[in-house]
Amino acid sequence: MTDVATHSPLDAPRRRELALALVAERGFVRVAELSSAFGVTTVTARADLDALERRGEIRRVHGGAVPVSSALETGRPDREPTFEEALAASVEPKRRVGEHAASLVRSGQSIILDVGTTTLQVARALRARADLEDLVVFTNGLSIALELEVEIPRFTVVVTGGTLRPKQHSLVHPLAGSMLDEVHVDLAFIGCNGVDPVHGVTNANLPEAAVKALMLRAAARSIVVADGSKLGEVHLGRIAPIDAFDELVTDAAAPLPLVAELEAAGLAVHLA
Repeated sequence: MTDVATHSPLDAPRRRELALALVAERGFVRVAELSSAFGVTTVTARADLDALERRGEIRRVHGGAVPVSSALETGRPDREPTFEEALAASVEPKRRVGEHAASLVRSGQSIILDVGTTTLQVARALRARADLEDLVVFTNGLSIALELEVEIPRFTVVVTGGTLRPKQHSLVHPLAGSMLDEVHVDLAFIGCNGVDPVHGVTNANLPEAAVKALMLRAAARSIVVADGSKLGEVHLGRIAPIDAFDELVTDAAAPLPLVAELEAAGLAVHLA
């Protein structure tokens, strides 16, 4: 364990070196802890963390800092994974998120199920609920439509239309937005590649991000579904800021400092 106790003043480079080591070792370090350990004011401790963040070495969160989420550390590929590749990743967390999200649905409602492997788990959990009747589901995901096909006529399944993206089996512009402009549903479950308190909810693909934004506007209540590995991630296409969503459903392994920061930003977070 890194020893930070010091009885003599440290210069800024040495403080920041030790602060970086602490963040890497503990996963989360508070401003107050650095202030006490280094014998500096909280203003100075924050300035040290801000400097480390500008250098891309940590990520600032409410009250402190966490390790930076880099492609090297996370193993995030430099290309968009296929639907099948994503389906094989984080299977159990996605299943728990899907079950919790599906528990929020009531008979007689209309919902949007966005394309994605987490929303596919929502679809599977909806199928398992024998109590649900008269559910109308709009989706731009062919995999989701096929998953729900066996539940017709208990469920009404409506596919948005549009141009097929083979990587995700999703339907995007042109035409994908035409139907969404004409409907207003009770709930929208939106998938994504990243949920960040500052940069909002983002997606790796711009055409899909645009359709997700339309889905958001077509719903009375919007819920982003994402396993814990997506918290703190930021990708190319911005879907919407955090305050555009009503809730986040994630899994219990989500980094608690990021959960706290999202809640401080006004987003209700449910840990499945």
